[in-house]
Amino acid sequence: MNPLILVLAVLPAAFLIVYIYRMDKHEKEPFGLLASLFVLGALTTFSSMAIELLYDTFASMVIPKGSLPYKLIENFLIIAATEETGKYVVLRLRTWKSPEFNYTFDAVVYAVVVSLGFATLENIFYLLEGDLSLAVARGLLSVPGHAIDGTFMGFFYGMAKHAQRMGNSKRCSTCLWLALIAPILIHGLYDFFISTELLVVFLAFEVVITIIAVKYINRLSRDSVPL
Repeated sequence: MNPLILVLAVLPAAFLIVYIYRMDKHEKEPFGLLASLFVLGALTTFSSMAIELLYDTFASMVIPKGSLPYKLIENFLIIAATEETGKYVVLRLRTWKSPEFNYTFDAVVYAVVVSLGFATLENIFYLLEGDLSLAVARGLLSVPGHAIDGTFMGFFYGMAKHAQRMGNSKRCSTCLWLALIAPILIHGLYDFFISTELLVVFLAFEVVITIIAVKYINRLSRDSVPL
């Protein structure tokens, strides 16, 4: 891989991790915890690749490849669901009972770091044979897209932890499900608009969801409460 391409493959995630880390205004998370989340998030790339390969191999036997049903299943139930479930499992197993998880905004930091671990390794794989234009496009769209998915996952994950602290088990369960479902839907729409070449719709969606995510981050950072 061209060294410049490698730098461009890693740089967007590094920038976004620094950004989300600096937005944590109350109590910075320990480096060891964040590093483990990043690495474990990256490792989920392999499980996602395996499941997506199996789908690509067998789905066309029963569903015409390139058809609308094929793309809906591929983008929402295979790619988005597999990737976001992997991230969610890492997030839940590594942080839910951690004593470091003591502010609601911590959930956003954790989820974004897990997502960017995945995005970084995925980006490196995509750019092994890629060029500068692909590196720039993915740096501006794909990597931030994963961070946005992580923002929504973290938002509901933090709400779930707060609900648990308040003794509201029903709300906790609902928010945990939303922490998985919301990023799957957002990720699925992102991929579906690209795969169907609805580029104007995709760009409008990307602008709107980015604005919402940034507003969420700013508000959650400001209003983070102890757990």
